[in-house]
Amino acid sequence: MPRAAVLGSPIAHSLSPVLHRAAYTELGLTDWTYDRYEVDEAALPGFLAGLADLPGDGRWAGLSLTMPLKRAVIPLLDEVGDTASAVEAVNTLVLTEDGRRLGDNTDIPGMVAALRERGVERVASAAVLGAGATASSALAALAQICDGEVTAYVRSDTRADEMRQWGERLGVAVRTAAWEDAAEALSAPLVISTTPAGTADALAADVPERPGTLFDVLYDPWPTALASAWAGCGGAVVGGLDLLVHQAVLQVELMTGRKPAPLAAMRAAGEAALHRS
Repeated sequence: MPRAAVLGSPIAHSLSPVLHRAAYTELGLTDWTYDRYEVDEAALPGFLAGLADLPGDGRWAGLSLTMPLKRAVIPLLDEVGDTASAVEAVNTLVLTEDGRRLGDNTDIPGMVAALRERGVERVASAAVLGAGATASSALAALAQICDGEVTAYVRSDTRADEMRQWGERLGVAVRTAAWEDAAEALSAPLVISTTPAGTADALAADVPERPGTLFDVLYDPWPTALASAWAGCGGAVVGGLDLLVHQAVLQVELMTGRKPAPLAAMRAAGEAALHRS
């Protein structure tokens, strides 16, 4: 009975069990299980070492990793994929039958896939709101689809330096601007908002008459004030659930070896879970 789970702290809110279990049902993998475990950085090495001793039967096939474990897990791995190495963040751990730990990142291809699903294949330029871990993943995604400059709107000189360094590392031309000027971002053909809930709400009043595409990585609460105003002006909106589902699709494929994972069933399960919460 193969086993998988999501690790992080806090973890109670995670939709990953809902999405992965929906995939298993659709794929007929009735003997697979997927759980969640509260694990912080300090506890991670011991947790991985003691996987075989956890209650339950079956071989561990993989783990999904959320904050604050995406970077902390890297020294504990036998191999790290190129995408994960590029942003120093692993969100997927595949456990092989011979005991090796393989790290990967499905957030970045998940972003690209979510945009492609909404018809965004290439953009001439883009703007990123925020400068945290998700923003670096956004830059990695933009490295694949953006032909020109990316402007990152940040709150401090330190964050600005970090985003420029990420740009150099990922091959993206990054210009930084002060958060106070973030309303200017909304005229870009693609805006990726990576800020915590509520941070970008004030920008809702500044959405242009004919906006391009907004990718807001939040999914709860949804819609955000910015996403609602954007859609009200006729702009295309990609949400956090789109990202969550697309990255989970890739995780399911990596862990189970079954392709394609059932995107529609996973999205429906996620939407139902959010509606109930």
